[in-house]
Amino acid sequence: MSEPLLDVRDLDVFLPTRSGPVHVLDGVSFSVDAARTTGLIGESGSGKTMAAMAIIGLLPAGAVTRGQLWWRSEDLLAVSSRRRRQVRGREIAMIFQDPLASLNPGQTVGRQVTEIPRRDGMGRAELARTATHLLDRVGIPDPAQRTGNYPHQFSGGQRQRAMTALALAGQPQLILADEPTTALDVTVQARILDLLRHLRDTEHTAMLLVSHDLRVMAHVADDLVVMYAGRVCERGPAQAVLREPRHPYTKALVASVPAVRARTAIADPLPGSPADPAHRPAGCAFHPRCPLAVLRCRVERPTVREVAPGRWTACHLAEADGLPDAAEVRP
Repeated sequence: MSEPLLDVRDLDVFLPTRSGPVHVLDGVSFSVDAARTTGLIGESGSGKTMAAMAIIGLLPAGAVTRGQLWWRSEDLLAVSSRRRRQVRGREIAMIFQDPLASLNPGQTVGRQVTEIPRRDGMGRAELARTATHLLDRVGIPDPAQRTGNYPHQFSGGQRQRAMTALALAGQPQLILADEPTTALDVTVQARILDLLRHLRDTEHTAMLLVSHDLRVMAHVADDLVVMYAGRVCERGPAQAVLREPRHPYTKALVASVPAVRARTAIADPLPGSPADPAHRPAGCAFHPRCPLAVLRCRVERPTVREVAPGRWTACHLAEADGLPDAAEVRP
């Protein structure tokens, strides 16, 4: 097998607070292969967006990062700040969650999507052609005219497409997409997801897709990384993870979304509240909400291990034959 395009190894992130540093990412490891979409899934506060920000180097001031971020043959945590800036935008680009807040309201969309070519010294006429081409690639109608419009003159879906055009401007090998369909209606969501899948298939661009929505992942992701309380609890091929979860948290997530469940359309809400990384429980962080938890889960942190070919999970009870039922664990 070929080496992954991005290999995240034992990533730790500490954020400064008034009461001291908070360990928001704890030993996170996963990889992204070329021309594939890897999904980062989890509830709010699981650390998925923080992981994406660490990869692209946009963590808040004062954050401390440990581990390794292997980008092809370079560890991005060990290179110079100048090299990191060269990677950002050109080799690894990002589509942010809120395009209205991320796009500059005082500049035309055409100017913004050609920021990287402009820094490279491209002439005015070529910049105009490039802006039109980029907007056309992401499916914005009448792209030559729309390059002169400002962000507020675009609909929500068109702004998200413009953000995607901006990300494509540097011809990156990897795009990080942070909740790209949030606040969009269902029809527009489907169009944006189809666009991302089309870019993966036609441009062979790898993607790391951050979302809390399993239906989004089922539609787009090739591989899935499930996060809880700043840790990875399961990873593997997306359809296999959704069809046969090997971690109780993943199983609960799938059960909470009717469209993802195979046998019923009745949702089973996930009880309790997500663990706070500032006060992460001992042992398995999910054990206070887990119907399978035993004493070992409360005192011993499970390691992420391969329980089946290509299937990795951090659960003491997950073996090759899958998770036991609660009745098998507790009489």
